[in-house]
Amino acid sequence: MVEVEHWNTLRLRVYIGENDRFEGKPLYKAIVKKLREMGIAGATVYRGIYGFGKKSKIHSSDVMRLSTDLPIVIEVVDRGYKIEKAVCEIKPMIKDGMITVEPTLVLWMGTAEEVKKFEDDAVREL
Repeated sequence: MVEVEHWNTLRLRVYIGENDRFEGKPLYKAIVKKLREMGIAGATVYRGIYGFGKKSKIHSSDVMRLSTDLPIVIEVVDRGYKIEKAVCEIKPMIKDGMITVEPTLVLWMGTAEEVKKFEDDAVREL
């Protein structure tokens, strides 16, 4: 197992609602599909169990509240230039939500071949 640090990376988080739609499909699925098409390293969708947004309405997975619009967070980490392109692509898809981008340190781990590919990509990026 080999690892390499990379500093030119960003974390993208997209905050939306479970009921949000894009072209008739769940917005979170449309965003992940777009990110995959763009060659982003990976994306994870988290479904919140409790929270509120800018309208201060509580959304809960509690059976007694019967909320069907739970908070959704899509998280992505990749090289800065890829995240910047991703923001430009997904921003128009979101009608009501929030996007955050922050620098992050990544420790890539894997076989020597995987790390070599990562390092080669990093050199091409410059």
